[in-house]
Amino acid sequence: MKSIPCHEGFVATSTLEAKMAKLNMAVSHRLRQDEAITRVRTLLGEVKNEFADRITDLHEEWNGNTGKFSFSAMGFSVSGTLTVKPSEVELSGNLPLAASLFKGKIESAIRERAETLLA
Repeated sequence: MKSIPCHEGFVATSTLEAKMAKLNMAVSHRLRQDEAITRVRTLLGEVKNEFADRITDLHEEWNGNTGKFSFSAMGFSVSGTLTVKPSEVELSGNLPLAASLFKGKIESAIRERAETLLA
């Protein structure tokens, strides 16, 4: 549990997960699995360069076909897992609660970019 200072001197106690919105999606592909992994890994580097002014502390760690990532965007922490399967890429992530209002737009943007990447 983590204590979070609140207004008027109260302290809210919450877990980090309770402050996160979940994002789970899958994008189909017809590539060889190793080619899909290469493309996804390349994309993470491109995103880091493209949004260098808004994304900091991008970390990724791959173990076979599964990659874990984390970064900060505009002061908020984002983390998740990418799993490249033979016919789809699964994304499971945690978004800041403040971003939950934009979850649909975020998901659409990710899906559009992923479908182009994996075509």
